[in-house]
Amino acid sequence: MSDDSPLPGLDLAAGLLEPPPRRDTYAGWQRWRTSRGQFAPAPRLTLAQWRALSPRERSLYDLHRTATHVNLPLQETPMSLKVSRLVNRRIRNNALKTRPSTRAGVMVTGWGYQGKTETVCEVAAAFEDAWLAMHHHLHPHPVGGTRDLHAPVAYAQTPVTAKPKSTCQAILGFFGAETKWLTLPQLIRQVADSLDDHGTKALILDDITRLRMHRADDQDTLDLIRAFMSMNVTLVLVGVDILGSGLLRQGRFDEHTRQWVLPPSQHARVHGLEATQTERRFDLVELDRFRYTTPGQIAAFHDHLAGLEANLRLLKAPPGMLTGGRMPEYLMRRTDGVVGLLERLIEDGCQEAIDSGKETLDEHLLDDVVLSLDDPDRDAQAGEVPAIPGSTPSRTAQPRTRRRNTVFDDHGPKGRTGS
Repeated sequence: MSDDSPLPGLDLAAGLLEPPPRRDTYAGWQRWRTSRGQFAPAPRLTLAQWRALSPRERSLYDLHRTATHVNLPLQETPMSLKVSRLVNRRIRNNALKTRPSTRAGVMVTGWGYQGKTETVCEVAAAFEDAWLAMHHHLHPHPVGGTRDLHAPVAYAQTPVTAKPKSTCQAILGFFGAETKWLTLPQLIRQVADSLDDHGTKALILDDITRLRMHRADDQDTLDLIRAFMSMNVTLVLVGVDILGSGLLRQGRFDEHTRQWVLPPSQHARVHGLEATQTERRFDLVELDRFRYTTPGQIAAFHDHLAGLEANLRLLKAPPGMLTGGRMPEYLMRRTDGVVGLLERLIEDGCQEAIDSGKETLDEHLLDDVVLSLDDPDRDAQAGEVPAIPGSTPSRTAQPRTRRRNTVFDDHGPKGRTGS
């Protein structure tokens, strides 16, 4: 590449071939936290500047543009701002408490692909940045004879088939702790010790609605999770449709505090973790999709589209490509206001625009983009994969499978007949 090239020093190979960090390990979380927001988008070029590049430079620039479109920055929306404020307030306030009282937790609900996990993780990462800076990146309460590992935030995913042991192992896996030969009481104690020894202030359990309340193991797991609130950490549970999942079946809503109140954990008393019979309180907040009814909702969606458009690198994109004419209504109709679906549509549309040489987005091009959400890391049965507007699943495309026997399912008090 020549010195007078408009793309000096472009070297994407190292950055793009590196696998993304796994946030469910300490090393992966730290790598994500310290590198988030560092992606450098492709420089803006005019069509004439692009044509002046050599074939190799064009190929590299197009690759950089593709990387830009699939790594769009997380935008703040009115819905995510509400969630961020609550989660940040709860984590920060609980972290500053000195009394050994039970910390209120937070439940973040919403449907799939609405940005719940990214919003919560961003808030937690910002808290950890500030907490580490306040303590000069040193553990404020080191434990003698232990490994110097300061983890203000721990992140774990709920196992698809959750049991108390596998849930403990998922949490301990974040710290790299040994779990192979431990019994359940030992695992629970190890979780308590790890959270305390490493100075953990917030524990994020993602995909919490993978728990099915008709299964005894899942009920024990939820009971165990409530016991974690005795460990002086802020418990942040993230899941799809928490209200409809049965997780709050035993809880009641306190009109005065606007919190959900759950009874004390029976499971924790068995293993000696619960010092008091205190009720467990959770703030429940929903991360909703965009709506398109009121002037304020329409303006918020237009602002979001303008933010997306500002980060696109298409060579023939006119001003107002996503916000002008009927395009906002079209995008709302195609995605139902779901942020993840909107980004997927724009991402795939930009690639089609580059491949075809059209270099702009319009309804005709986007009509040919078929949204597909096949993701092996998401549990469709738990609602983690949303329905795509306008798509009708084909009966012939569905493999015939035997229905699950539901005879022994516990459908809760409402489902029982008789006295």
